[in-house]
Amino acid sequence: MKKKNRKEKNTGSFYDRIAKVYDLSFKVNGYSRSLKNYLKKHMPPLPSNAKVLDAGCGTGLLSTTLLKTLSHPLEITALDLSSSSLKKAQDAIKKHLGRYDKVHFMQGNVLSLPFEDNTFDMVMTSGALEYVSLEKGLEEMARVLVPEGYLMLLPVHPSPASKMLEVMFRFKAHPPHEIRIKTNRYFKVVNHYRFPPIDPIGWTKTVLLAQKI
Repeated sequence: MKKKNRKEKNTGSFYDRIAKVYDLSFKVNGYSRSLKNYLKKHMPPLPSNAKVLDAGCGTGLLSTTLLKTLSHPLEITALDLSSSSLKKAQDAIKKHLGRYDKVHFMQGNVLSLPFEDNTFDMVMTSGALEYVSLEKGLEEMARVLVPEGYLMLLPVHPSPASKMLEVMFRFKAHPPHEIRIKTNRYFKVVNHYRFPPIDPIGWTKTVLLAQKI
């Protein structure tokens, strides 16, 4: 794994400091419930024991929700820059493991994923690409996906509310048109979902489900 640059170190140490607050914010805002409803209706056809990468896993919300939703076993790799967030993720995810599920935890950077080409059946990511080059992040995620593998991308939707989040969590939301253009360079979008306004996260999040070209 390549040596972290200063920006990566700052991002990781920042989330080390706020991991508890970050984790609590997701527990009280209904994000998990909204995501579970989405997965029940729009989950792509993954094989049993599918290999899934949670890229920039934070405190493990995407992985735990996926494990609670799917009935067949998965092999999940949860990766994040922040060691404190990874510890939170480890505690949360292991509570929802089925008998045949497998989970691995790794500290790493989404721009230099420590995996071979064509490793994963699905990559899911939320709140990670807002800290890095969108182009490079998508290219790297496409690299580690198997042909026709799936990307589940939950970008932050720019809005007045997200401006506050950008200040709190030190990120920058990418414009929707830029996300569409750059996603289409590596993937074919099969579903573009917007959470309903009545959902707790409807004003912030959308989901792009795309398949590697």
